[in-house]
Amino acid sequence: MPRHLALHCDPDSQQQDVNSALTVLLLRANWRKFRYITSMGERMSNAKLEVLTPHNSQIIFIDQQPQMAFGVQSIDRQVLKNNTVALAKAAKVFNIPTIITTVETESFSGHTYPELLDVFPGQDILERSSMNSWDDQKVRDALAANGKKKVVVSGLWTEVCNNSFALCAMLEGDYEIYMVADASGGTTKEAHDYAMQRMIQAGVVPVTWQQVMLEWQRDWANRDTYDAVMNIAKEHSGAYGIGVDYAYTMVHKAPSRQKSEHRTLAPVHAPVR
Repeated sequence: MPRHLALHCDPDSQQQDVNSALTVLLLRANWRKFRYITSMGERMSNAKLEVLTPHNSQIIFIDQQPQMAFGVQSIDRQVLKNNTVALAKAAKVFNIPTIITTVETESFSGHTYPELLDVFPGQDILERSSMNSWDDQKVRDALAANGKKKVVVSGLWTEVCNNSFALCAMLEGDYEIYMVADASGGTTKEAHDYAMQRMIQAGVVPVTWQQVMLEWQRDWANRDTYDAVMNIAKEHSGAYGIGVDYAYTMVHKAPSRQKSEHRTLAPVHAPVR
């Protein structure tokens, strides 16, 4: 029998081939559908995709003390202090549950920055002996009492107190950690950077202080906090704050915000020889 005729003489074999092809196509389609549903479920269940809000987060300031700041080399120390106080003011504006903890205040580290403490009058300071805040029961109790799983962290040093707290709080307390990189500091740039990398690999979310504040604000139509946020920006946000002042006074013709009165004297040209 000629070969081209033989190819058409076995309908059962042809049907099996068609069924096999359809099965493969069906399996591929189902696999794609399964992967899509699985990935959607993973995204929907990933709490780190949720933005920070005033209702889902708390904040802890760890060892923002003079002796600890003396050792910081990863960021300018005045910038560090500016960012830390700005973050504290933002937390106050949005009524974020706040913890301040210190280590060996009298024997080594000194007292927390007055500018930070003045943001939270009457706030308890949780003193520790351990470098790891998680090792102190008062800290654990305060975190639990605040009832928020998203914990924003600003502390010194990144590679010691921040790192150990973050890892233990995630492992043992099932907290989500948001590490404020520019309101924390390490003994060298490498110490800070590699500690941040280690924590990120473990699941910590890196953020910056202004990012956190604006995430809490979210919408400029939220007028209850708008003015306070703008005041923090003007005082602490560098070029952004200067730009806000300029826009207010030069574009919108708002009065300048200084508290004292000043006269502007018109130019008087002196004789030129």
